[in-house]
Amino acid sequence: MGLSSDKDGMKESRRTFLTAAAKGAAVVCSSSFVVLPALGDVVQTPLRRIELFGHRGAPALRPEHTLASYAKAIIDGADYIEPDLVITKDGVLVARHEAFLSETTDVATRPEFAVKKATKTIDGVTRTGWYVEDFTLSELKTLRAVERLPQVRPHNTQFDGMFQLLTWDEIIDFAAASSVTTGKVIGLIPELKHSSYFASIGLPLEDRFLASIEAHEYTRRCPLEIQSFEITNLKYLRHMIGRRPATRLMQLMDVGSTRPADVVAAGGRLTFSQMSRPQGLRDIAVYADVVAPPNRAIIPWLPNGKLGQPTSFVADAHAAGLLVHTYTFRPENRFMAADFRNDQGDNARNEKGAIAEIQTYLAAGIDGFFSDDVAVGCEAIARFASVGTKFNG
Repeated sequence: MGLSSDKDGMKESRRTFLTAAAKGAAVVCSSSFVVLPALGDVVQTPLRRIELFGHRGAPALRPEHTLASYAKAIIDGADYIEPDLVITKDGVLVARHEAFLSETTDVATRPEFAVKKATKTIDGVTRTGWYVEDFTLSELKTLRAVERLPQVRPHNTQFDGMFQLLTWDEIIDFAAASSVTTGKVIGLIPELKHSSYFASIGLPLEDRFLASIEAHEYTRRCPLEIQSFEITNLKYLRHMIGRRPATRLMQLMDVGSTRPADVVAAGGRLTFSQMSRPQGLRDIAVYADVVAPPNRAIIPWLPNGKLGQPTSFVADAHAAGLLVHTYTFRPENRFMAADFRNDQGDNARNEKGAIAEIQTYLAAGIDGFFSDDVAVGCEAIARFASVGTKFNG
């Protein structure tokens, strides 16, 4: 399918997707369910639909990228669950936030893998430890997941060692099983990680990913939103799959003078700051449906840690025909703007503050968001819908 750079065409594409997404996707955080075989039936949704993404599942409550984390996110009302995808030595897509395994697995306790310890630089970050591309799937399956942030989320350490690492295929099957069990269609929002790096070592992700979504009946039908911080891979995916009613492409964004990894690899100068300007957003809309900046690109923090005034990012993105999904809301004080923290310490859970913070961003016009605690996100959406909050930062 050909691509159009016409702004009106992009707006129409956005409207078309929103209409299609209402088919077979449950209303956010509601008790209304849609059975998978009825994907073609239209579900009545509010005029403004706010979508909630379980960031790596529900890592505020269970170790990230485990079946427990994804199951908790689904039970608590996520519209989508998010697997970050990396690749094994033998070419299997698996769910880890990054190639580096040292922080989220028990690999350091496994003497049989000591020889695999290495120092590498990936996307500009140099670290010593263990990396996914040095393990076959069978080796990786002997490892167990552990909590990434044990000082912040000590309650999650009780699950250390309980869960295997998951393949992308296993996650698709789990989402499908959850859908037919609960009667609620669960969207998938995979992120392709380190695409340029993996291609440089002979393990490109994209064609393997495309083959996987064609191989599963569920991913041919469910809401699917594909993310990347890079540009080249998204353009390739758009070329290969065209525009499908229930599939979106998301351009993840950073801030400031940071450049996408593929731009750096090609010697380019394009920065995320340039991509965030009106023309940059119009360029993104040629190949993507959604733009996903960090929260502070929507409402920046002042020097005192409190929120400033919203930027024009949401309005500019909407004018370009893009949805705006932002990342990431977390329920602990240390991750919140000063406006919303309480006096219980940096690592304390602060659900009241988290709900208020999310409502403030909803009032700024975002269309969806990633949350480490889906139940908190659901409550924020429900309160926002009942009050009709206006931004007054």
